[in-house]
Amino acid sequence: MEENKVLLSVQDLNVKFRVRGRILTAIRGISLDIYRDESIAIVGESGCGKTVFTKTFAGMLDNNGFIDSGDIHFYDEGGEVNLAQVTDNKEWTKIRGRKIATIFQDPMTSLNPIITIGKQITSVIMKHQNVSEAEARKKAVDLMGKVGIPNPDMRFDDYPFQYSGGMRQRIVIAIALSCQPRILICDEPTTALDVTIQAQILKLIKQLQKEFGYTIVFITHDLGVVANIADRVAVLYAGQIVELGKVEEIFYDPRHPYTWALLSSLPQLADRDTRLYSIAGTPPSLYNKIVGDAFAPRNPYCLKVDTLKEPPMFRVTDTHFARTWLLDERAPKIEKPEAIRDIHGTLMKVFNI
Repeated sequence: MEENKVLLSVQDLNVKFRVRGRILTAIRGISLDIYRDESIAIVGESGCGKTVFTKTFAGMLDNNGFIDSGDIHFYDEGGEVNLAQVTDNKEWTKIRGRKIATIFQDPMTSLNPIITIGKQITSVIMKHQNVSEAEARKKAVDLMGKVGIPNPDMRFDDYPFQYSGGMRQRIVIAIALSCQPRILICDEPTTALDVTIQAQILKLIKQLQKEFGYTIVFITHDLGVVANIADRVAVLYAGQIVELGKVEEIFYDPRHPYTWALLSSLPQLADRDTRLYSIAGTPPSLYNKIVGDAFAPRNPYCLKVDTLKEPPMFRVTDTHFARTWLLDERAPKIEKPEAIRDIHGTLMKVFNI
């Protein structure tokens, strides 16, 4: 990863939705640079804004959603475009799929059940590339082989119901890569698959990254997945990035209490015959203006200032940042939870490394 080459730069992004006559603020002032050829994971609980955030990259917000303010600068060979200002659907068709592609989480519903596998791949290739149907078929068969479909020539005219869940997800990956996008958004692509197939799909996505040279934006609530796929991690809570850093920094030197809670929830850290850790309370309502730190009501380490004033993003290192008053020089020194103090050693024992 060349850290100085920014591919996509999000600046103070705010996204809102009109819901039953009220306004819900789903994304609150997110700023984030995404680099060429990196793998960045967006993590957090369900409803924290992970999918909404990345949908803005491809113009895929629901009809009641809109970008209220902020910029999304996408730097391509053809120049720079502010995706936050793209409103024409014809313009989006030049970007969506061709430059920014998405793998969705459920392969069972991502494919059309009444169209053959081969047709679903070739239609995308022919739409975005100036090739004949014969050339598109050749490219599709080649892609099917690259994603691990055995005997792709023979399986080309099969229908989705003739494929297993893992094979369908491989086809979804092939479709996403058919136009060689610059950014591949993976929206929890392994959630609907069993553990063994999950590992295979993650490995495949990383292997193909070396060949196709795309940037991975991986959405997940599973920190166990993050360790296998990410270079950097952005932790989201209530529509904000509360911690950002390299994967080793987030796992071994987390600084935000919410990140501590997420790591403490890893099943691998639980002792036998003990209850799994869970985060108490519920996230705040995004219909209302949030005063102070959004995590304060659920934070066992909450300071008085957390209830009064929103914390800034504090710099831990050149690559590590966290939005918590605990990093203020005036804050009391608080030890992170015992369960994650030696998380490296614990995981080494769990996996017999």
